Amino acid sequence: MILLTGATGGVGSQLLPMLVERGERVKCLVREPSRLGDMRVDVQIVMGDLKELSDPYMLRQALRGVDTVIHLAGTMRDQPGVPLEELNGLATARLVEGAESVGAERFLFFSALGASPVQKTRFMRSKWTGEAAVDASSLETTVFRPSLVFDRSDPWIELIDRLSYIPFIPVVGSGRAEFQPVWSRNAAEAVVACLDRDEAPDHVDLAGPETLTYAEITELLASLASRPRPIIRVPMPVARGVLEGIRTLAGPGVSATWQEVELMQVSMASPTGPADLRTLGIEPEAMAGVLGK
Repeated sequence: MILLTGATGGVGSQLLPMLVERGERVKCLVREPSRLGDMRVDVQIVMGDLKELSDPYMLRQALRGVDTVIHLAGTMRDQPGVPLEELNGLATARLVEGAESVGAERFLFFSALGASPVQKTRFMRSKWTGEAAVDASSLETTVFRPSLVFDRSDPWIELIDRLSYIPFIPVVGSGRAEFQPVWSRNAAEAVVACLDRDEAPDHVDLAGPETLTYAEITELLASLASRPRPIIRVPMPVARGVLEGIRTLAGPGVSATWQEVELMQVSMASPTGPADLRTLGIEPEAMAGVLGK
C-alpha cells in the first residue's frame, strides 16, 4: 500500500488518479476528504495533516500496512501556531522514522531545487532538513527537486490573472531570479516512472524545457490572459511592509505572503535542465504550451 500526502495539491491531484488507474492501493493523509472529489471512494483516508504527525497514534494509523510513502505535502508559509520548519522539515523526519518502524520499503520525497542549509529563505532551509532526514534513512529513497511547479489552477497564476486587469503588474525586487517551470503532470509522471524502476535514482531534478526569469514568467502569464501589461518593480522593503501589513489585517488566508514572494527572489534552475525527466522517459512541456491550450 502507498501512503500519499499532498493528494489534493497540484502534483498530488495529478498523481492520485494515475496510481488508482494502475491498481495501486492508496491511503491519503488529508484534512478535507471532500477535496479529493470522486477519488475519495477509491482510496483509504486518514484524517490529519503534517502538524499532527507529532501524535504517535496518528502516525501509526497513517502508516499501518504501508510499504511505500510518497510525501508531497509541504508549505511555503507558516500556519497558525506552527512554523514552516516543523511542517516541512520535522514532519518529514517523523514520517521517515515512522516508515522505518513499520517496515516500509520506499520513501519518495518532494524537496525543491536549491534547498540548502545556508539558503537565505526559510522554505529552502526547511526543505533541506527534510532531504537530510530522507537521505539518512535506511529506506530505498528518491528525492525529487522541482523548480517552479505550475498548473492552470495555481493560486499564483490566478493572482497574476487578477492583477492583469490593472494598468501594470508589480514584480518584487529585480525579477531576475531564474526558474525552469515544470508542469505538475510531468512531475507526477516522474513519480510513476520511479515506482516502475527496480533501482530508482536517489535524486531527480524536475525542471522544464525553458529557463525564464520571475519577470518573464509574470509577463508570460499576463500575455496568456490576453491582457499584456508593463512590469513595475517594487523594492523589497516596500513589498515586505505591505504584505506583512495585509496579513496582520486579513489573517493567514491572504493570497500572498512575504515568505512566498521572497522565494521568487531565489533562482531554482538545474544545471542539467530537463535531463532527469528525459532519462525517465518524460518529455516535459513548456509553460506557454500547457497554459495556452
